[in-house]
Amino acid sequence: MNGNASSRATGPTQTRLERGRGALGPALELVHTGRAPTRAVLTAELGVTRATAGAVAAELAALGLIRVDVRPAAAAGVHGRPSHRLDVAEQGPVALAAQVHSDGYRAALVGLGGRIVATSPGCDTIDADPAQVLGAVVAAGARLLRETGRRCVGAGLAVPSSVAEPEGTALNPLHLAWPVGAPVRDIFARQVRDAGITGPAFCGNDINLAALAEHRHGTGRGSRDLLCVATGHRGVGGALVLDGRLHTGSSGLALEVGHLTVNPAGRPCHCGSRGCLDVEADPLALLTDAGRVPGPEPSMLDQATNLLHQEYADPHVQAAAGALIDRLGLGLAGLVNILNPDRIILGGLHRELLAVDPERLRAVVAERSLWGRNSGEVPIMPCTLDHNSLVGAAELAWQPVLDDPLTVLAG
Repeated sequence: MNGNASSRATGPTQTRLERGRGALGPALELVHTGRAPTRAVLTAELGVTRATAGAVAAELAALGLIRVDVRPAAAAGVHGRPSHRLDVAEQGPVALAAQVHSDGYRAALVGLGGRIVATSPGCDTIDADPAQVLGAVVAAGARLLRETGRRCVGAGLAVPSSVAEPEGTALNPLHLAWPVGAPVRDIFARQVRDAGITGPAFCGNDINLAALAEHRHGTGRGSRDLLCVATGHRGVGGALVLDGRLHTGSSGLALEVGHLTVNPAGRPCHCGSRGCLDVEADPLALLTDAGRVPGPEPSMLDQATNLLHQEYADPHVQAAAGALIDRLGLGLAGLVNILNPDRIILGGLHRELLAVDPERLRAVVAERSLWGRNSGEVPIMPCTLDHNSLVGAAELAWQPVLDDPLTVLAG
């Protein structure tokens, strides 16, 4: 326990907190993910006494992580004293989150609860040298920290590439022109340290991190076996969350769904194959199938999204969207057969394709998947978080705090 808490908590309160010390992390995670909005719910979820839950909540509040409302207003029609309400501290610590993609980069500060506190203006140029790009995005994050004066618990980076573990290298940054095997985590950690930013630095695949964020704070909340598939600025990625944990395989390379073949006679893929989901169901594929020549601005994703929103009445756009939906559905059906998820969430352009013709996509998946035909449709839903890869990158930095808030913050 930290010195300040020791001076406050004495006698029975001290004893209760000592018993509940192991519950600090689980309690913080429950508040962080919105699963414990009141002290009564926290008590039930932790399986401790009301007094112990109160001591745990008080210590988390003393650490500046949560806010305890001891006098909440009673709901209409509810009798008796309402339970203390719990929420994340609005002015608490933050994590530095960074994302790099083919159309630029962005930095953000993200608090508990997945709440974005501040973001830097996005950059739309990417250098072929990872150190140059990561140095620039970390500098943007450092400016945000200086401007807000927030304490930083660590930093997380999302990249459009598989990240091999334990090395932290980007194995296939196909859309960034970075060297294969670039040591992105080491470069990022060095840039974070050189900028004077405290806390550990982490790195992960952007779709993996989007799935983690959606599972904790968005559409994936409550799912046990969650499949996420998304296309951002270029290419297609996938991720699987099992029992609340990302499934990354033996070395961080699981769920390379972009290289499922969905059109054997289709476009050549960067991986050397042909007709992969990566090149048959991304923004560039939609634009070219619709007879549009992509321009330099805005981003490829914005151009494709605007095409669906503004010109969907055009038969060529409808036909192109239908072709992408069919290819995406074919890929999803194969994944359903292999993984048997209880929910599918779609991000980026795939979310927009689901919106323009949801029944077509669901019908393709149901028709082509064994479980879809025999067990009913797997729910297919849109991602709902803005900047979910950034929020997921912050989750990496928050995890040590969620595991042991007292040691990390009071130590």
